[in-house]
Amino acid sequence: MNEAVHWEKGAESPRPKELPGRWARSALALVPPLSLGVLGFVPSLTLALRRGTRGDWLAALLFTAVSVGWCFQIALTPEETHGFPYLLDLVLLATSTVGAAAHCLFARETGR
Repeated sequence: MNEAVHWEKGAESPRPKELPGRWARSALALVPPLSLGVLGFVPSLTLALRRGTRGDWLAALLFTAVSVGWCFQIALTPEETHGFPYLLDLVLLATSTVGAAAHCLFARETGR
């Protein structure tokens, strides 16, 4: 049977608060470019699950919203597009690939 875990006031969280190593973050930053932006939310979600800070969760929410928006943009935009829809597609794609990879590589340590 599972027993209830009692958290005392001031108890330490079992979640590590530090970032993964440089090699692990470099490998994680390769996920968005290799998936062409489809998995752009994976590095920020991994950092949010690992550290759990408010900024990490906001970044994960942002990159998830960009990835979902880009998928809708792909589904709803015709193949021959010019002007604003093309620009929007380009911005979403760049944010989902380059932005997500840069966020993973240049995330800072928290001062907690």
